[in-house]
Amino acid sequence: MSGLHPADSVVETTYTVLPPDTNHHGTAFGGKIMQWMDITAGIAAARHCREPVVTVAVDDLHFARPIRLGEVVILKAAVNHTARTSMEVGVRVERENIKTREREHCLSGYFTFVAVDDQGRPIAVSPLEPQTEDDIRRCDNAAKRRQKRLDRRTSK
Repeated sequence: MSGLHPADSVVETTYTVLPPDTNHHGTAFGGKIMQWMDITAGIAAARHCREPVVTVAVDDLHFARPIRLGEVVILKAAVNHTARTSMEVGVRVERENIKTREREHCLSGYFTFVAVDDQGRPIAVSPLEPQTEDDIRRCDNAAKRRQKRLDRRTSK
């Protein structure tokens, strides 16, 4: 299997926060943002492996800034790391003020997906070939997070 570059999996998607997406504070439901992140990350993972994928883990999410009604939400995702059947996808979420076009980082998250066959069994994915210094840094950091996830799983 030949390797793919992180740029091959890049996804950028945009939403507007509408009234059904908000809580009584007028800010987006965290669960709605997480849903959008999972969808965006899943598309990036599927672009990498060209197979159906399932979410198997989500690392800690910390909302640094609220996202308000009427703001534009930009989600950017790319595969950071691959193992035999799994992929870590990083997702960055920004809010954009529609009047000023100013963007602010709101949160980032790391989603782990496994590629599956038609029966839902894990299948091998192409290796990732980082190209840039940023790609290499993201891949190295993802490998460390993966090891921590595996350590937690085996310590139970």
